[in-house]
Amino acid sequence: MGWYLLRRAGAALVVIFLASVLVFLGVRALPGDPALVLAGEDASPSVIAAIRTEYGLDKPLPVQYVDYLSQLAHGNMGVSTQDKLPVTQILAERLPITVELAALAIVIAVLVGVGAGTIAAVRRGKLADYAATGFGLVGLSVPHFWLALLAILVFAVGWGVLPASGFVSFTVDPLDNLRRMVLPALVLGTGFAAVLMRQTRSAMLSSLSADYIRTARAKGLSEARVVGLHALRNSLTTVVTVLGLQLGALISGAVVTEQIFVIPGFGKLTIDAVLTRNYPVIQGVVLVTVVGYVVINLLVDVAYAALNPRTRLVAAADG
Repeated sequence: MGWYLLRRAGAALVVIFLASVLVFLGVRALPGDPALVLAGEDASPSVIAAIRTEYGLDKPLPVQYVDYLSQLAHGNMGVSTQDKLPVTQILAERLPITVELAALAIVIAVLVGVGAGTIAAVRRGKLADYAATGFGLVGLSVPHFWLALLAILVFAVGWGVLPASGFVSFTVDPLDNLRRMVLPALVLGTGFAAVLMRQTRSAMLSSLSADYIRTARAKGLSEARVVGLHALRNSLTTVVTVLGLQLGALISGAVVTEQIFVIPGFGKLTIDAVLTRNYPVIQGVVLVTVVGYVVINLLVDVAYAALNPRTRLVAAADG
């Protein structure tokens, strides 16, 4: 098991290195000259050249990448070209906001998706099954931006029970923070919940038809124990896998959601950085996102091995 985890960690480091190369080259492939954006349209060539020299844009790409890796090794992601603040400081301010939004969306998605999927499987062919399946189709079909606008129209404009936009830090006012984060978290978690519902229903139907479930029922166990202790537990391996795979979609959905609800998280920061050709900030945002994605998928592998004894046996045999 130990060798299995070490191999997975080594593979994760390779992925992060390759991602740093792609991020570095991809950012510089964006159209437009960041030096010209900083200097302004009417700036003289000497001013533009001085800006390129200041930010190292006049160096060959391999030299720029080596400098970039050297800075990363010392925990330095550069300085924002817009407000002259360290990128690490900007990310440290914005990251907790997106993490809170994503965490609330995941909680909502797991509670709704796993709950609805379990009920749909247990009540297969009944009204509850059709209702859950319909919810899944709607959740997968409706775009985030349209759902966000509809939620604002209903809950903020129509009923006036939740704020339409804006953000208040949890440390300043926890209650107001949650009031403002509930609506975007619901919007972001709806599509995720639909995916979890469909996967949970499918996994539960497979588990409920297995031999060990019939054995458990033959032993006289209550239906609640059969469903919760045996069928659902064995179905959670599928749910955990889906959680890891859907993280990318969750992050991309957060970009749109944060922009609509005016939440100053990673999504809004990314869009502003792309519009202003802020290379250091774009690189920092994308790299932190990739690292987070890789780390969470590594944790998913560990959780999968913990939930599935057969995976542990294979890992032990390989080790």
